[in-house]
Amino acid sequence: MDLGLSDRAAALRDQVSQMVRDDIAPVEHEYFSEVSNGDRWQFSPRQTEILEMLKSKARSQGLWNLWLTEECGPGLTTVEYAYLAEEMGKAHLAPEVFNCNAPDTGNMEVFTRYGTDKMKSRWLTPLMEGQIRSAYLMTEPDVASSDATNISLSCIRDGDSYVLNGEKWWATGAGDPRCAVYIIMVRTAEDGPRHSQHSMIVVDAETPGIEKLRAMEVYGDDEAPHGHMHIQFADVRVPVENMLLGEGRGFEIAQGRLGPGRIHHCMRAIGMAERALELMCKRSLQRTAFGKPLAQLGANYDYVADARMQIEQARLLCLKAAWMMDQGDPRAAAPWISQIKVEAPRIALAITDQAVQMFGAMGISQDTPLARQWAHLRTLRLADGPDAVHRRQVARAELRKYTQEKV
Repeated sequence: MDLGLSDRAAALRDQVSQMVRDDIAPVEHEYFSEVSNGDRWQFSPRQTEILEMLKSKARSQGLWNLWLTEECGPGLTTVEYAYLAEEMGKAHLAPEVFNCNAPDTGNMEVFTRYGTDKMKSRWLTPLMEGQIRSAYLMTEPDVASSDATNISLSCIRDGDSYVLNGEKWWATGAGDPRCAVYIIMVRTAEDGPRHSQHSMIVVDAETPGIEKLRAMEVYGDDEAPHGHMHIQFADVRVPVENMLLGEGRGFEIAQGRLGPGRIHHCMRAIGMAERALELMCKRSLQRTAFGKPLAQLGANYDYVADARMQIEQARLLCLKAAWMMDQGDPRAAAPWISQIKVEAPRIALAITDQAVQMFGAMGISQDTPLARQWAHLRTLRLADGPDAVHRRQVARAELRKYTQEKV
């Protein structure tokens, strides 16, 4: 099992790391301080300038679409990309700067694998170029969406169109003025096998009948101008050719989309944990109280040591899951992805929380990246399947070994 980097991938990792450290992280505070200048749901001229300058530099250095391991990407393995994504996790803006941001990577994967030539031309190409953004709509307010067979947004064939009715919420990125297209999980049948009643359909964000009801707040922050929107669909007519693969194949597409997306989140979470540990260490050595550096007070040595050991364990588990994905058997990789989906956000959140504690009141303010990072990681324990669902999958895989034994 090779969990290392090729020379080429190591060079890319070092380039990404340098750009995150020297170019992206230093301008984040200014970027986010611009959100309240004017319309929160439009980018200020300065925000646009910062983002486009960084994206242009990334592209000029060949640091673009690094997530795409197929023939039209840089050709990295999932293991190799894990090291790069970890570096991107150290700055909130970094994934978008390198065009490696969720939910666009997952949607690009869907268009690449399952889209028609027309979809690829209209949506995939501008997404790959970073010209537009997209959203993935699955979760609904009135059903337990952790069991995706509950998804109820109605999609009924009517001549050359499908008609959509219902609501979605937590549509990440749908508040972005550049968000041009949605990929939506819909219900196309009321009977038959449970996992054949749903489909995925591509919807132009400007289609009549779509209404953004409100922006959902994450611990009191609407995360404008990116946002997580609550959206209503009222008799929204979508061309029949926008159905992906055909009716009843929604779960097939979902599994192809969510596996890579989940592990990308985990890779970045490890980078967030590293960033929190770095900030915690620097703070503990620079700040004094009761006549001693903070590092020497209470159990702070233990906190630092535990954080280092937990990060190393999480990284190895993440790399093992990535290696399993590279073997080409999604079913075999699934339990490993579930394991790291539980552990990486949990560990990164605990380390971030301890870093907040080391900073005191400053840690919960806008003066460090820790508060924003804490909220993101706590949310990640729900996104792409809550912890309990992934633990259930891990347990089922483990118990299956014994139910298949000959007695």
